[in-house]
Amino acid sequence: MSYDPSNIFGKILRGELPAHKVYEDETALVMMDIFPQSRGHTLIIPRAPSRNLLDADPAALAGVMPLVQRVARAAKAATGADGIRLAQFNEAPAGQTVFHLHFHVIPVYEGVPLAAHAGGKADDADLSELAKAIAAAL
Repeated sequence: MSYDPSNIFGKILRGELPAHKVYEDETALVMMDIFPQSRGHTLIIPRAPSRNLLDADPAALAGVMPLVQRVARAAKAATGADGIRLAQFNEAPAGQTVFHLHFHVIPVYEGVPLAAHAGGKADDADLSELAKAIAAAL
């Protein structure tokens, strides 16, 4: 299968749809997941078009991974999480629901189970506050 630029993350990257942005540069956009698995669930979306890790340009991956690390550190600091789960899905059978490469930074809290992937929608005001807190920790 090939990359389809009409996917929701492509539209967000082009400014056609809104997002709770945390940070953006020429490499990637960082935003809050509106269907979070935990408080502070953040997405890093590379600007380079690719369906997922399997067809991504290695140079684009090399450019975005330091940002993934920075966001993980910032999300942990801003939320007071006990740990961070990093997730990345490749194709529908593996759980991918948006076919533009992206990385999930999911804060994990001791004794608190994660919600289902792509479960319930979060409150916009909460997402806005979390985006500001994580941005400040970056």
